[in-house]
Amino acid sequence: MFPPLTPELNVRNIGKALEFYTGLLGFAICFERSEDGFATIELDGAFLMLEQIEELDPKNDPWVTAKLEYPFGRGINFQINVIDLDGIHNRLLKHGYPVKLPLEQKQYRVGNKFLSVRQFMIMDPDGYLIRLSTLIGEHAVDA
Repeated sequence: MFPPLTPELNVRNIGKALEFYTGLLGFAICFERSEDGFATIELDGAFLMLEQIEELDPKNDPWVTAKLEYPFGRGINFQINVIDLDGIHNRLLKHGYPVKLPLEQKQYRVGNKFLSVRQFMIMDPDGYLIRLSTLIGEHAVDA
């Protein structure tokens, strides 16, 4: 049902997180347990789990490694390859959502070829960096 890696993000407010991910980015809810403040969402084959947290004590909760403070996503960004990059970007701009890295075209060397992508990055309401990307081409590295 899920890919081998499905990150679970702690969020302060599950309603606000779902509004962002489903309303602005276009994720679909796979299932949710509202009584637990939990949902699993999916967009173009990328899955995330969201769990609302209260004040958690890292001494008494094995799921918490340190005190959680905003921004929660320090040290990580999630790249999500999407089909409708422009649609998502336009929806975010229409709603005045801040874009952290403007829409750009970039090349990355992967082995003996270059991948060309269009991408931009935003920060979700809890401070996780989300880089949305789409592949636009590839070519061999010149010898």
